[in-house]
Amino acid sequence: MARTLIILGIILIVVGLAWPWISKLGLGRLPGDIIIQRENFSFYFPITTAIIVSVLLSVVLWFFNR
Repeated sequence: MARTLIILGIILIVVGLAWPWISKLGLGRLPGDIIIQRENFSFYFPITTAIIVSVLLSVVLWFFNR
């Protein structure tokens, strides 16, 4: 469990450092992401982005468990 938490921490640090480049990919602004903005209210549900991230994580985890 400790090794998993350390690896997860390292991954989060790398993603945090690479965030300026990752944000330019357009994730979060894909067709299918639901954005509702009103006067005093904002709702954001990134369904398409979540599906893409889920598929990518599944492939990566499948590759490492193989």
